[in-house]
Amino acid sequence: MKQNIVHIALVVNDYDEAIDFYTQKLNFVLVEDTYQAEQDKRWVVVSPPGSTGTTLLLAKASKPIQEKFIGDQAGDASSYF
Repeated sequence: MKQNIVHIALVVNDYDEAIDFYTQKLNFVLVEDTYQAEQDKRWVVVSPPGSTGTTLLLAKASKPIQEKFIGDQAGDASSYF
């Protein structure tokens, strides 16, 4: 059975600020930006130019516990070496 990872979620502080960073600074493509009224959130997906694989799902922190992960979602890789 073939399996794929499609979206990698990144918790962000602000949708528009994150979109601007990825599209203007990193030249990513905005794939989707859809408002989801039932959750009062947006489904925001970006990808590197020309990519046909994995994308980034930019998810706005909606709870205080999520906010502490903004900018620190990869953890501390130095603790593994």
